[in-house]
Amino acid sequence: MNKKILIIGLLSFLVFGFNNEHSYGNTNEEFLTGIGYKSVNAALEEFEQHFNQQLKLPLRVPPISFTHQFARFSNLDGEMNDTFEVKFISDQFPENHFKIDVRPLQHKIDFSNKPIPKTFELNNKVTALYADNLVRGFNLFIFERDGWQYMFSIDKKVANTVTPEILVQIANSIDY
Repeated sequence: MNKKILIIGLLSFLVFGFNNEHSYGNTNEEFLTGIGYKSVNAALEEFEQHFNQQLKLPLRVPPISFTHQFARFSNLDGEMNDTFEVKFISDQFPENHFKIDVRPLQHKIDFSNKPIPKTFELNNKVTALYADNLVRGFNLFIFERDGWQYMFSIDKKVANTVTPEILVQIANSIDY
């Protein structure tokens, strides 16, 4: 039951958290910082201290323009819902959204009962899932490594530019 609530909550956030109708000017910056978003380094440090483990992030991002990046560590009700997330957004191009969610494998979101149209092999021989049918408006790229589940979300409006192959390159850039 808790996993269903978690999945519904995550999918709702992905749908409603990336609202295509708004630009990300100062008002939304204030909103995001008001709900816990901060610099990537500050949020990453909180996450790593909480789990007493290093988290590697990709060196690459999609080849679209971003004007802002925010991150937050959420630990709401015990480790089951603990997540680290990074949002890359543009105040000039509202469709330019890229999000990275990371959670511990023991509390990963299970996609085994969902139709996943494509799989890709990463350089470290891990299979990544690519789903363009799970979340309205966003494509997901999901993989596991080093005890973490990574999930990339990219706006469907830029899917011609940010292809699954580009997401594979981004995932592979973790191995630096």
